This record gives sequence, structure tokens and C-alpha cells, in this order.
Amino acid sequence: MIKIGAKKFDWGARTYIMGIVNTTPDSFSGDGTMSRAKDWTDVATLQGIQMVSDGADILDVGGESTRPGAVPISAYEELKRVIPVIEKLAKKVSIPISVDTYKSEVAREAIRAGASIVNDVWGLTKDPELAKVAAENKTPLIIVHNRSSADSAEMQKGLGGRFIGISYRDLLSDIKSELKDSIDKAVRAGVLRENIIIDPGIGFGKTVEQNLELINKLNELRDLKFPILVGPSRKSFIGYTVNVPPEERLEGTAAAVAICIERGADVVRVHDVKAMSRVARMTDAIVRRANR
Repeated sequence: MIKIGAKKFDWGARTYIMGIVNTTPDSFSGDGTMSRAKDWTDVATLQGIQMVSDGADILDVGGESTRPGAVPISAYEELKRVIPVIEKLAKKVSIPISVDTYKSEVAREAIRAGASIVNDVWGLTKDPELAKVAAENKTPLIIVHNRSSADSAEMQKGLGGRFIGISYRDLLSDIKSELKDSIDKAVRAGVLRENIIIDPGIGFGKTVEQNLELINKLNELRDLKFPILVGPSRKSFIGYTVNVPPEERLEGTAAAVAICIERGADVVRVHDVKAMSRVARMTDAIVRRANR
């Protein structure tokens, strides 16, 4: 059990829901608040408040798109996008706020603004200083496995960017090994082991087939003995599997979420909080009861 902010998380007791609040103009899922309104900080805040009502346990605020092929932005631009929203949400909600960033400067300012979790989509491979920020603030750190590349030879457009030709010696063994390397970096920087959450990086540097295999074999990550977070929501592997655009991936997301929970996920990161909260409750009722 761990306490983050005012909320207790009892890993294994139930599945927790992380709601995605994108403060971007170019989100792959089409939900970026900057693209929808001039008063986008208010829109993002209201979106987060609604997610809490719909069952979110954590809100994850991100200002830089992580879709395949997205153009990186500066820390200055990212701060302009996320800090106002985190500040507003911190005054309105009682659940923990996570900042989705790989930049130590952004993480530091986000924590000052009210964030209590750091979600590093690059698993400390872009900015190792991020681990020091988490350690100094005793902030839980989500470490994501990521082999993404902007190389056009590994990218294919269509129903959202997807990776092709990504080679692994053994998918799950390689993911576990690379996550261990990132975990070691975090621990050496002073991050407490109980503050580490791992994410195998569904959609990050993995082909459609590899994403499907990862979900099916997710339980193998239990060997690492850390809480597992997964983020399959609306991703392109669903689009290519059932041939639908992002706005029509609710059912595919639900299937992926249910299987991830059955295979051992502790937290699911989703756009459609109300629907996926219900999927999680139903799956928990079946799976966790059966495992008692």
C-alpha cells in the first residue's frame, strides 16, 4: 500500500483508473484541449473534474504529444501548456495529479504547481536528472519502456502512426531487462523502490503484433515486483486490428483493458474514464474474486 497525496493505493486490491488530460494541439486521439477552445485551460480543468466524477483515481496531465512521429517541443512551451492546468486542477480535485513529461525542468515546476506523480514516457533515457527530481520530492515515478524512433523506415502512417520492423530478441525478456536498467537508474538517484511504478510502453517502439503479444503476456512483468500501469487507450494497434479511427476505438480499448487487468495490471491509463471504470469494476469482480 502507498499513499499519494491524500489517496491510498492498495496494489492488487482493485484496478485504479488514470484519466488522460491532454493539453496539446496534436493528440493522436483527437482529445487535445488546445485544439478545441481558446479558453483551453478551463476546458482541460473541467475535463479533469468530470473524469473524477466518472471514476478516475489519478489525473495525468501532458503537454507534449507522444504519438509516433510527433514533433518534440521545448521545456518552455511544455511548461506553458501544463502548469496552468495543474495549478487549477490542484485546487479543484482531491485525487493525485500526474505530470506526463520526460524533462526534469518540467517535472520540478509541475510538482511545485501541485503534481504528486511523475510519468516519464522515456523511462529516464532522455533526461536522467528526472530521477533526482522525483527522489528529492519523494514523488512516485512511472517508468515507461520506450524504443520509439522517428526513423521513417520504422514508421508507417494510416490509422495513426505505427511502428514496423522493430526487432526484439525476445519481446518480454527485452522489455523486462530494459525496465530493470531504468529502475536501477532511479534507485541510484534516490527514488524509493516503493515509489516506482512500471509501464511496459504499449505502442512505444512496438509493432501491432508486438503490442498484442505484450498484452497477452503482461503477467510476465509480475516478476519485477512493481505495480504495473498500462496505456492501451485508443492506440493505433487497436485501429489496425479492427480497422477503425481513434474516435471509434472504445470497444477495442475495453477489450485490451479487460485482458490487461486479467494479466495483472494495477493501473489503466485511459481517455474514456466512465466506460473504462465500469470495465475495470466488472473485470475486477470476476478476476480478483477468483484469485482470492
